[in-house]
Amino acid sequence: MVKRQNELVKSMSDSQLLKQLYFTQILLLTISAVLSMILFNGVSEFAGLWKPDTGQVLLIGGLTAGAVLIFDWIIMKTMPEDMYDDGGINEKMFRNRSVPHIIFLCLLISFTEEVLFRGILQTHFGFWAASLIFAVLHFRYLSKWLLFCMVVLISLLLGFVYEQTGNLFVTVFAHFLIDLVFAIQIRLNHIRRR
Repeated sequence: MVKRQNELVKSMSDSQLLKQLYFTQILLLTISAVLSMILFNGVSEFAGLWKPDTGQVLLIGGLTAGAVLIFDWIIMKTMPEDMYDDGGINEKMFRNRSVPHIIFLCLLISFTEEVLFRGILQTHFGFWAASLIFAVLHFRYLSKWLLFCMVVLISLLLGFVYEQTGNLFVTVFAHFLIDLVFAIQIRLNHIRRR
């Protein structure tokens, strides 16, 4: 089933893939809004998850992203490409996007996923539940054990960072930096190949 789903995604046009991405993010935001209304005792309780501590956000979020990026670089230098290749889906998503659009998409994805997985699920159901759901929802990586393990490890790391800081700004920033570097790298590689 995963293989069929990956083939379906790969067969989509650029605009279909982009629409699917926006649809998914809107769906996750809607789920987050509904769960927030059910699980939080008002807006102020949810707002308490956001601590505008710039030093903490930049230092811990930046170090977290840096660790993931270094780990990914090591994997890419030591493992065969077919083990970490996602079938070209990420490349198809980001290769033709402008840098401002890439920045917007990475902000949207990191905000949406961190609000749902860390802010709502982890806050109310715990570290393990949120990390496992995050990993499983990235099901397109199930056919590639190395990619799936990497997603699980990143999810656990982001969950741990959230446990330690209690600050959604930190995990959103880390997630944003990770996605942004990967997306910009895809864009630059595409430009170089032309």
